Amino acid sequence: MRNAGALLARPTPARPGPGPMAEGLLRALDVSVGRRVEGLLAGDFRSNLLGTGSELALMRPYVAGDDVRRIDWNVTARTGEPHVRVDLAERVLVTWLVLDASVSMQFGTADRRKADVAEGVAVAIGHLATRRGNRLGVVAFGGEDEIAIPPRQGRVGLVGLLAALRSQPPREGPGASSLAVALRRAGGLARQRSLVVVVSDFRGDQEWRRPLLELAGHHDVVAVEIRDPREEELPNVGLLYLVDPETGRQLRVDTRSRRLRERFAVASAAERTQVARALAAVGVRHVVLSTSGDWLRPLVTFLRRSRG
Repeated sequence: MRNAGALLARPTPARPGPGPMAEGLLRALDVSVGRRVEGLLAGDFRSNLLGTGSELALMRPYVAGDDVRRIDWNVTARTGEPHVRVDLAERVLVTWLVLDASVSMQFGTADRRKADVAEGVAVAIGHLATRRGNRLGVVAFGGEDEIAIPPRQGRVGLVGLLAALRSQPPREGPGASSLAVALRRAGGLARQRSLVVVVSDFRGDQEWRRPLLELAGHHDVVAVEIRDPREEELPNVGLLYLVDPETGRQLRVDTRSRRLRERFAVASAAERTQVARALAAVGVRHVVLSTSGDWLRPLVTFLRRSRG
């Protein structure tokens, strides 16, 4: 993980990036994801094919050409005849990143934009998900073009994804992006049980509930929700004209009104609670990251606590 920082773009005022990623936290994330991978590779993630692995399939007598390192000396001693271990071959784990690249992800009033946190999550998870022959696939939505990158080994696929996201501007003008469509596309592309990490702000209608439920029925799904502090409370800055970037709807508000600010905070909290309940109802694990402060530490803590 020492090279993970090399995948990050050089920060600019417009795109400050996810910020420094402490090596100690990356190592902790490495352990957390590694244990998650070990759990996923057990049971339903184990291949029925015979080959090199860690789970014993059978013992059989040694024949010329067998790898002598596979000889089981305990069985050989008991039977008086050389025997070798034949293990179940482990399938590689495929991880899918479903990334929100819509206009709302460009919002940020704290240390960085929501898109910058999403990039950091992609780098951290993607770098780990491509170790040891495992593969990473990507579905990105909300930009000028929809992106679907088939699972690839190594960091080549991750580097290509990040380059595509950085070079592609978000879709301009009204027009809500569809997380539901992206989830269905990921479900159609994921041909074997996989780890699916959905990174989004989960803003707008909850038309994604049914496709997410269907996805969670076949895969291990983690929902990474990204928030900005100004989405949860309004500052007292006078008269404002607000525009929903995904629908084009305009609204004139007077933030000097304490009652308005309180109503906004209550409504925002209720909306986020509704999202959390919807995610829990479909059976996916859910973590909230913020554009303010350290986002990596909460991610590491969440993965440690939620590993099965």
